[in-house]
Amino acid sequence: MTFGAQNPTEQSQSRISKQLLDEINKALIGLRFGQVTITIQDGNVVQIERIDRRRSPFDKTTH
Repeated sequence: MTFGAQNPTEQSQSRISKQLLDEINKALIGLRFGQVTITIQDGNVVQIERIDRRRSPFDKTTH
């Protein structure tokens, strides 16, 4: 099945979206505890921040 050709603006937006998704995916890989914050200004992603938290390895039954 063939879809209509995209104009250059749509192609550019598709590439940007793929790049953003790749960056968000990289921030999520391996994250067990923490958060990923995406900052948007004027409709554009300007920052992707990852906070990685580590849990104490101590056995909680001994406390």
